[in-house]
Amino acid sequence: MSTENNAKKPYSLNSELVESVTRDLLKKRGIELEHIAELVLFLQKKYYPELTLDYCKYSVDQVLRKREVQNAILTGIQLDMMAEEGKLIPALQEMVENDEGLYGVDEILAFSIVNVYGSIGFTNFGYVDKMKAGVLERLNDKSDGQIHTFLDDIVGAIAAAASSRIAHRKQAEREEDMEHMRQLAEQQAAAAKAQLES
Repeated sequence: MSTENNAKKPYSLNSELVESVTRDLLKKRGIELEHIAELVLFLQKKYYPELTLDYCKYSVDQVLRKREVQNAILTGIQLDMMAEEGKLIPALQEMVENDEGLYGVDEILAFSIVNVYGSIGFTNFGYVDKMKAGVLERLNDKSDGQIHTFLDDIVGAIAAAASSRIAHRKQAEREEDMEHMRQLAEQQAAAAKAQLES
């Protein structure tokens, strides 16, 4: 065999594969887009009463397209799965298995998702994490034998990021509406002035 055949091929990221595996892994762990969208609606409905679950799902979908989000999801779920199989080193195994309160690495990993749409995501994350609304209540229930030490924070972080995305989009829409109204008022004033001068 020649050395050319034995040479390692250069690494090239397959973004489509990573996204597909990420979404499949969420489903295998019992998380549907709708579950996260319900958290987004919970976070934003007070501010945007016209907000729909479909729009929230779209926002979640957009968050899941981001590479840093996919990386955090894959890493966190892999660690949860390894903990279920007892494959972590003993000291780490105990902390992850018991979702140790002083073990904050799960939140640190989630922070890489939280701020993909700005720092407002931190507030959203803190609130939804504290309330344990929707699917987060199930993920925090330790009675089913599954370990979700990382996944519960990841799901909360995705919801927080999707909520932040909506807040930024709604603000942009408001500013566009105000600019449109300003331009309309200027046109009406100019038309009135032209009529007076004629």
